Amino acid sequence: MSDTDALAQMLLAANRIAVFTGAGISTESGIPDFRSPGGVWSKMKPIYFEDFISSRDARRESWARVFNRTAGWTGAQPNTGHFAVADLVHMGKVNSIITQNVDNLHQDSGVPEAQVIEIHGNASYATCLDCGARYAFDALQPAWERDEDLVCQDCHGLIKSATISFGQAMPGEKMARAETIALQCDLMLVLGSSLAVYPAASLPLLAKQHGARLVIVNRDETDQDPYADLVLHAEIGRLLSAATDSVRQAFQS
Repeated sequence: MSDTDALAQMLLAANRIAVFTGAGISTESGIPDFRSPGGVWSKMKPIYFEDFISSRDARRESWARVFNRTAGWTGAQPNTGHFAVADLVHMGKVNSIITQNVDNLHQDSGVPEAQVIEIHGNASYATCLDCGARYAFDALQPAWERDEDLVCQDCHGLIKSATISFGQAMPGEKMARAETIALQCDLMLVLGSSLAVYPAASLPLLAKQHGARLVIVNRDETDQDPYADLVLHAEIGRLLSAATDSVRQAFQS
């Protein structure tokens, strides 16, 4: 049986699929991953949350990276993998996407924002750390260029890119939603995650422990491969697009 047929069979047999995505699905859009040679953290050191809070210099550097797009997390387009996931959502096979990515590409591919759980935040906008008010980067850049600290118009709290930084607490409400999805799904489909960053990486195992089947599609091996019902080392876009086409044809026949 081909990889495409094996994956398509798993998708067809499931009724409540949860998709868990990592950097590997977005590298096919030209977005660098984090830890590989040539990845983001091999080119620049992360700025820790406590340093952002306490140091104006750290905040200036953090915003310089945002406005100069140093990390390369924004400005890309969805690839065939993102569109295949969106197709599964529109077919009703997938209810929720849990993503470690911050690039907004699932929403850009047509998935409603309410169905994307971004457990590591979003790099396409900023929020106030105190009241949660949302800001577009274009509205903030003039003040940054005037060398002003970026603070909220409503409560004067610090504004930060909506990504979750090292040392910053995980978003409690989103993690709770993700755990609920993991407990309720009958198939957890992991796409492009090394499954090495916790607590996010605990979600596929949580699903497996509560009766869901586990499928991992990733370039490299992961520590969770021995627990998976199907492991495929393949290009995500090509494989998932072909499997999704098979699912659509089955629906139409």
